[in-house]
Formats: sequence, C-alpha cells, structure tokens
Amino acid sequence: MYKLLKRDGSAKRGEFHTVHGVIQTPVFMNVGTAAAIKGAVAAEDLKEIKTQVELSNTYHLHVRPGDKIVKKLGGLHRFMNWDKPILTDSGGFQVFSLASLRKIKEEGVYFNSHVDGRKIFMGPEESIQIQSNLASTIAMAFDECPPHPATREYMENSVNRTIRWLERCKREMERLNSLEDTINKKQMLFGINQGGTFTDIRIEHAKKISELNLDGYALGGLAVGESHDEMYRIIEETVPYLPLEKPTYLMGVGTPANILEAVDRGVDFFDCVYPTRNGRHGHVYTNMGKLNLFNAKYETDDTPIEEGCQCQACRYHTRAYIRHLLKAKEMLGMRLCVLHNLYFYNTMMEEIRDAIENGSYSQYKKAKLEMMQGDN
Repeated sequence: MYKLLKRDGSAKRGEFHTVHGVIQTPVFMNVGTAAAIKGAVAAEDLKEIKTQVELSNTYHLHVRPGDKIVKKLGGLHRFMNWDKPILTDSGGFQVFSLASLRKIKEEGVYFNSHVDGRKIFMGPEESIQIQSNLASTIAMAFDECPPHPATREYMENSVNRTIRWLERCKREMERLNSLEDTINKKQMLFGINQGGTFTDIRIEHAKKISELNLDGYALGGLAVGESHDEMYRIIEETVPYLPLEKPTYLMGVGTPANILEAVDRGVDFFDCVYPTRNGRHGHVYTNMGKLNLFNAKYETDDTPIEEGCQCQACRYHTRAYIRHLLKAKEMLGMRLCVLHNLYFYNTMMEEIRDAIENGSYSQYKKAKLEMMQGDN
C-alpha cells in the first residue's frame, strides 16, 4: 500500500508498505543483478550504506542458479540473507537486449540463453512463476521492450501486446499468491508503461494499465538512445495519467541529474547500474561532481573521496590509497568505490525526501545540480 505524505509541485514524498517493511520514497534501488551487488558488496554492507530496496534480475537468476533452487532454499531473501524489500525485474529487458536469436510470439518469447545457448521460452506466466519462486517483494510484469527508434505501427502493436501480457501476469500472480506452497503470498505486481517517444501512445497505454489497479506503475523503454530532454518530456507528459496514489518507477535511470529531474516530474522509484559500474572503474560521485581516481593528481592526495561523507571508504581511506588499490587491481579498490557511490546515491535520496517535506525541493534541486557540474 502506498501512502502519499506530501507534494511539492509534482514531486511526491511517500511511504510504500510491503510485507518486508516500509519503503520511504523517493527511493533508489541498489542493483544486485545475480543476487549480489557487483564489487564484492554483501547484504550486511547494504544496511550500512542505507539501502532500502535491493533489485535482482529474473532472467539471470532463472539461468543461474535456477529459480527452483532458490525456492528450495527458502526464496531470495533467505538465499542472500537480506530481510528488506527486493524488487525483481521481469527478465523482459534482458530477453530483448542479451538474446541475439529471439522470436516474439503472442504466447511469449523464444530465445537462446546467453550463458550456454540452451533454448528458453519466457512468457508472462513463466516470468511471474520465476518471480514467485524467487519470492521477491515486488514483481515486474513481463513486457516487450521495443527497439529505439521504432515505427509507429511497430510501437502500437508492441504496446497492445504488452497490455495483453500484463493482464495475463495479473491473473497468474493472483493464482500463485493463493497456492499453499508459495513463499510470499503477498507479492506485489507493477505494470510497465511503454510507447517509446510517441506521447499519444504512452498516454493511451498509461490510461489502460491504470484501470487494472496494480500495486505500482513503471515507465519502461527510456534511456535507450533518446536525448535527456526527450526523456524528461515523456516523463512529464505520461506521469499525470498514472495513478497519483500509486508509486511511479522510472526503470534503469540514471545519473544524479536524471533522478533530480525525474523526481520533479512525479517519479518515486529509481534503479540504475551507474553507481556500481562507475565505481568498479574508479569513477566516484561527490557533491562537486564525478572524480576519476585513476587521474595522476590523486597519487599523493591524502584526503577522503569526499570530506564529511560517512561511508566506509571516506571514513577510513584516502584518495591516494584507493587509487593505488585500483591501479594494483586489488578488489578492495573496486569495493570501496562501489560502497561510496551507493552511499552517495542513498544519501541524496534522503536529502530529496527532506527537501520535499520542507517544501524546498526546487531550491534543493537547483543548488545540487549547480554544485555537481564538475567532472575531474
């Protein structure tokens, strides 16, 4: 259940009540694709860096170790020793991005595994069954991720199929949640809005899926090649047609600036691999912009990544030491950078929530964007 606590312009401050605890929104979900955050980050680290929601991937966990194995071991929460909310994405995006050989039919998608080449079929029912086995808090509906750019005709057909698939996902989840051996009988379902950069298709789709009274709604198929301005326009024009009293999730986006802009347009939930991927390559976020710790000027820099930051990396280590670890290809270097970046994101979300509560979000956004313009 979602409770809207405060609005500041279009920005929303809410609470999302789940079987695994309350999520304070806006929230950034930390991406642990295969039930772990890349960069040697454990579940106990996630609590220290203020993670509220961990996100895992249906397709990857189905391929390895197998969702039936995870179910046998008590579900994803027990498997990875994490007791807070988990969102699983449906596998749709991976099917379309990783599988080079795929055939989209009305019943679902036939494709080859990117790991061992074996044939896999995934449709709405299969995706929901896998997510039910994983026993995540929130499951995402199985949708088609259309290519960018796509023709209007392709997009209309694709979106119509996604609606039919969503109805099948909803029926299957209701069925599974009523079974005796289902681990999480209170699993929630989020639907996904598609339509590329065609505003009218997006709006029509948003209206139709809103009628299904789901637990939340996501905007998919953005940050796939369109400009930032185009993405912001689509968010601004589509979000008003999604239910205000339900969470809105912008999938796979983005940079701190993207998040600040999308919050301003009514988005509650975010996820992105940027903080972890950048961290593994020595790129760290600060309030003064992004730093590349491989730069020679940090060789003898005995200050933390960011003064005043309370993450493990900044409390105990210097830029010079972390740079040395990265250059020496020591895993600790990657780990410290990833922990710092996720802490930075999660702290920024706290600041965002405070600013909306105080009615000062536009001033906060402006100041934060101005401060973070540097790239060193």
